[in-house]
Amino acid sequence: MTVDYDPRDPQIRNDPFPAFRRLQDEDPVQWNPHLRAWVITRYADVRKVALNRRMSPDRLTPFYDSLPEARRSVVGELIRYLNLWMVFRDPPEHTRLRRLMNEAFTPRAVERLRPNVERIVGRLLDDLLPRGRMDLVRDFAYPLPATVIMDMLGVPHDQLDRFKDWSDDLALFLGSARDVPDKYERARRGALEMSSYFREVIADRRRRPGEDVLSALIAAGTPEERLTEDELIAAAMLFLFAGHETTTNLISNGIYSMRMHAGAWARLVADPSSGLLATAVEECLRYDGPSGGIARVVRVTHEIEGRELKEGDRVFAMLNAANRDPRVFEAPDDFIIDRSPNRHLTFGQGIHFCLGAPLARLEAEIAYREIARRIPDLTLGTTAPDWHDSLIMRGITSLPVHFRPVKSAAA
Repeated sequence: MTVDYDPRDPQIRNDPFPAFRRLQDEDPVQWNPHLRAWVITRYADVRKVALNRRMSPDRLTPFYDSLPEARRSVVGELIRYLNLWMVFRDPPEHTRLRRLMNEAFTPRAVERLRPNVERIVGRLLDDLLPRGRMDLVRDFAYPLPATVIMDMLGVPHDQLDRFKDWSDDLALFLGSARDVPDKYERARRGALEMSSYFREVIADRRRRPGEDVLSALIAAGTPEERLTEDELIAAAMLFLFAGHETTTNLISNGIYSMRMHAGAWARLVADPSSGLLATAVEECLRYDGPSGGIARVVRVTHEIEGRELKEGDRVFAMLNAANRDPRVFEAPDDFIIDRSPNRHLTFGQGIHFCLGAPLARLEAEIAYREIARRIPDLTLGTTAPDWHDSLIMRGITSLPVHFRPVKSAAA
């Protein structure tokens, strides 16, 4: 019997793991009629896809080519910039873009951000603690990484709501399986607004360079290999979106997972500064991590597990399914806060390994530590939250929590 995996089904969207297990056992390389694409779920096969040079991350070009002319004219401006994101490029373009952007996200560079991340976390919690309740996603998990990225880009914090709107429009366009009526128009509007905004910021940085990432990118490399104006705008858009979306999901998914497993939360609360913190971050990345999957397009016809993937076929390799594969992980559906080893695939593999992984880990580490230390009695307002409609991202839309009100440290 064919496993009916339909990511548009709200029940599957909120809890895809039973369907993933059936796919792993019965149809690990499935041609999915709902997606008109291959869905791959076993760890070994997902890893092969991530490393496979016979597949391309450039899913935008065939998507754009397949659109009716009316829709092409709507999203053309957005596609123009998204096509310059290194996550959608193959070598040699990917190699050049990644080399120029790499310096901002080395472990050493990210560690220098620790004091600022700690200040932002402290300020957010100071504001929230007296309330006794919050939406963890809206009030904490989103503004933390978004503010960090804004500081890195050197843009003012009063743009936070504007950035959130742009990011939501991008997420709907890039990750949703639904044909939302206005998503193409929203994407077009967001692209125009973002490109106009960052064009002005970049012009200002050319006149007055600072210590921010954009100033560094403008000057990066030899004159012959420097980023073009459009590439700089595209890089700023990528940092804005990818720089906070993954971490927002990691923080909210992680707190939810730990609070749903009382023993794990109690251990972290007992000593939030211990070595347990590092393994907690990795288990949150594995158990219900922020990345749903990666998308590829087959460039050269070949087989995986006896199934022929033809040139032009779309492929979704499900990272969150691979991270629960019993062929690799003992007790994969258990949250084990000190799990070791933990070879999850959440940040990908190979040349497209997530550039921002060190920053996401740092932000999650500080967020988990400070919430466990300052809000040990944090209680979930729901045990069945809604999740974003996305194959690529995995995140909770809203997570109400409550706790004993505490006067802020600044009071």
